[in-house]
Amino acid sequence: MSDFRLWHYDGVTAVRRSVLLRQAADGFVLEEPESGWAGAPAAWSDLTVIGVESGRSAYGHSAIPGWRMGFAGEAPDGIAAHLPKGARYGGWIDRLGFWPAAALFTIAAVLVVWGAAEAPGIVAPFIPRSWENRMGDAMVGDFGGRFCHTPAGDAALRTLVAQVDPQHEAREIALANIPMVNAVTLPGGRVILFDGLIQQAGSPDEVAGVLGHELGHVRHRDTMTGLIRQLGLSVVLGGAGGNAGGYLNGVLAMSYGREAETAADEVAIQQMRSANISPAGTAAFFERIGGKEAGTGARAMTWFSSHPLSADRRRRFAAAVQPGTRYRSALDPAQWQALRSSCAKDPKVAKFWGKPF
Repeated sequence: MSDFRLWHYDGVTAVRRSVLLRQAADGFVLEEPESGWAGAPAAWSDLTVIGVESGRSAYGHSAIPGWRMGFAGEAPDGIAAHLPKGARYGGWIDRLGFWPAAALFTIAAVLVVWGAAEAPGIVAPFIPRSWENRMGDAMVGDFGGRFCHTPAGDAALRTLVAQVDPQHEAREIALANIPMVNAVTLPGGRVILFDGLIQQAGSPDEVAGVLGHELGHVRHRDTMTGLIRQLGLSVVLGGAGGNAGGYLNGVLAMSYGREAETAADEVAIQQMRSANISPAGTAAFFERIGGKEAGTGARAMTWFSSHPLSADRRRRFAAAVQPGTRYRSALDPAQWQALRSSCAKDPKVAKFWGKPF
C-alpha cells in the first residue's frame, strides 16, 4: 500500500501533491512524505466520483469544493473496496443492471403506446351525451346553410332513414350540397350525406349501405373516440367553442381503424337485413368507386379517404346477400329521383365553392 501513490489538490492551495493514502478508522489520511504535509482525515463516504475512464480515476470531496484525488491504474483491493463506483448509464440503471433496465423501459414504452391507442376508446363512453351533442351542433353550424331541402326530397330521405334507422339512433340525418363523394358522422349522432355521394350512387340501396355504416359509427361513438385520439382531451375539456371548424376538419379526415370499420359494416349489414334491402348494391358501390383515384375538385375528399376500402369489405357485403331472398328497393324510382334532385332544386341552399370548413 505504501507504493500506491496518488495525486491530490486540497481545495485550498493550487499545489498538486504526490501523496500516499493511509487508512484510518472509517476513512483515510493523505500524506506527502517529501514535504511532511498531511491532510485532514476524510471519510470514505465523503468521496464522489468525478471520472473513471481508461484506467484513470478521479474523486472529489462532497464537503470541500476543489478537493481532488486521483490515480492511474488499479487501486489495491483494500482501497478499491471503499471507493464509490462510477455511474455508467445513470443511477437507477446501474442499480438495476443494463438488461433489466432495458426490459423495464421496453415494457413502459409498450404500455404508453397501448394507452395512446386504447385510452380514447375507454374514455369516450364516459363523455356526457350533452357535451357531445353540443359539439356536434356547433360543427353543423359550420356547414353554412348548405343543407338541401325540398318537400319531395325531405320525404324521400325520411323514408330511407326510417328503414335503415328505425330506432332513431342518429339524432339527425341530413343532405348537404357538397359535391364530394363523402358522408360523415359528427359527434352527438349527426350524420351528413354529401350530394356528391348521392350523385355517384347508382341506386338507393347503395346509399342505404353507406348510411347504415355511418349509423354503426353513431352506435359505437367512434367519432368521439377518433377526436380524442387525434386531439386529446382538449376536445372534451374545451368543448366546441371556437374550435368547431378545426374539429370538423378532423372528423372529415378521420380514419377509425380496421376494427371500428368492420364493426360499422356489420351494423350496416344488420340494418339492411332487417329492412330487407340487398347489400349487393353497397358491394357494387365499393367496387365501382373505391378503386378510382381521387382527383381534384369534387373528388378532393372521398368517402374512402376516411373509410379505407379493401377487397375484404367488398366481399363482406357481397357475402351478406342471401340467395333466393326477394329484396325490395330502399326507395321507389320517384323517391330516388326526388332525393337525387333535392340539392339542385332547392333555391335557398348555399352553393359549394370549394372553400375549407
